[in-house]
Amino acid sequence: MITSQLVFIPAPGAGHLPPTVELAKLLLHRHQHLSVTILIMITVEPKHTTETPNPTHDPRLRFIDIPCHEESTNNLNTPKTFVTGFIQDQKPHVRNIVRGLITSSSVPLVGLVVDMFCVPMIDLANEFGAPTYIYFTSNAGVLGLILHLQAKHDEEDYDVTKLKDSELELSVPSYVNPIPAKVLPTELLDKEGGSETFMDLARRFRESKGIIINTFKELESHGVDSFSSCSKANIPPVFPVGPILNLKQKNNNKTNDTDEILRWLNEQPESSVVFLCFGSMGCFDQEQVEEIAVAVERSGQRFLWSLRRPPPKETMGHPKEYEDLEEVLPEGFLHRTSNVGKVIGWAPQMAVLSHPSVGGFVSHCGWNSILESIWCGVPVAAWPIYAEQQMNAFELVVELGMAAEIRMDYRTNMRAGGSQMIVTAEEIENGIRRLMSDGEMRNKVKEMKEKSRLAISEGGSSYISIQRFIHHVML
Repeated sequence: MITSQLVFIPAPGAGHLPPTVELAKLLLHRHQHLSVTILIMITVEPKHTTETPNPTHDPRLRFIDIPCHEESTNNLNTPKTFVTGFIQDQKPHVRNIVRGLITSSSVPLVGLVVDMFCVPMIDLANEFGAPTYIYFTSNAGVLGLILHLQAKHDEEDYDVTKLKDSELELSVPSYVNPIPAKVLPTELLDKEGGSETFMDLARRFRESKGIIINTFKELESHGVDSFSSCSKANIPPVFPVGPILNLKQKNNNKTNDTDEILRWLNEQPESSVVFLCFGSMGCFDQEQVEEIAVAVERSGQRFLWSLRRPPPKETMGHPKEYEDLEEVLPEGFLHRTSNVGKVIGWAPQMAVLSHPSVGGFVSHCGWNSILESIWCGVPVAAWPIYAEQQMNAFELVVELGMAAEIRMDYRTNMRAGGSQMIVTAEEIENGIRRLMSDGEMRNKVKEMKEKSRLAISEGGSSYISIQRFIHHVML
């Protein structure tokens, strides 16, 4: 018998919706008397297959779509307009849905679990007298950074945007090492509203009844401990429940044949292949593509390269597939590397990372990708692109010593349609060589692989944290 219901409100996007669905499934598995409704915000941009929730036969989990108008999706371009425009536009729809769920069922609503960018929905939870929990889909270090900067801003009038283009370093409780200003997220340094948006998000995080993080204690012990070590921090209970991963990804993409990719990998020696993949939004202009091509060819390593076409400049569309790879790659590259490499479009990332022939991952350092690489025991060469990825790279390279650096402070203006910085072939080649040869780094990743699996096993740190969260919700 169902005794309690939760409503999940994820942000749209490959880094937000899939881990939310997986968290919901996990909670249902752990508590037999709970039901979950997930509200899906539909955007005009066609959803990539990684964003589509996997079908489920569990009647306790249901999805409700929230269609939106094109003018609403115009607000998707920046964190500020996303929160104050797009998310705000969804509130009337969410209010009506939640009201309908309450009135049509005798099962009490015990809480709303809202994405880190969906905090305006806290207002609706308050209207219905329900507690709000934040699902922070990045890591403990970044959460601590945002909360720390917001506290300094409000208590000391500290302006983090003054660190833009600075060589200074910043001491933050959730990190062991001082953070170079050059790896801070671009939005935090944005005087035009991005920085203030994140300060507003952090203030609202503090209003919640708890914060769920997709990480695990063994990976970020210092960051997790920092939330309870400061007595006056005014931080709600934090629940590290990760790694939350979709370990049963299904391939619905018809552009690339997963079977063909896996057949090619089957023919390669164990741990010999470098996998280059830059996430759902990762792409480069032709000049940068040519530098990558030169680097992988010079490295002599076997490679699998997910290469996608940038969207038109001044747009925020998703990368597309190339009809002819010859148009962007150096002349003769595909022929010269045909015995050692394969260039593809979209990649079934988890299937590739879990393949025994893959020995290294050149990555944009999206948090989900990092968790997948750790789960599979594949070391990373860090090449962050946007959002908080520079901070993720800093954590892997400096804090944990689990990644090689290609260029940790690389960043691109996604709204300008591509990269402005150029990473040279030499930098990329050096990163690949270290990635494939550093035994100490490889051993650290293998040790963390085992810890990630123990964390979610019965009695593990995340297993216990999930139980704490369920108990918190049911109080």
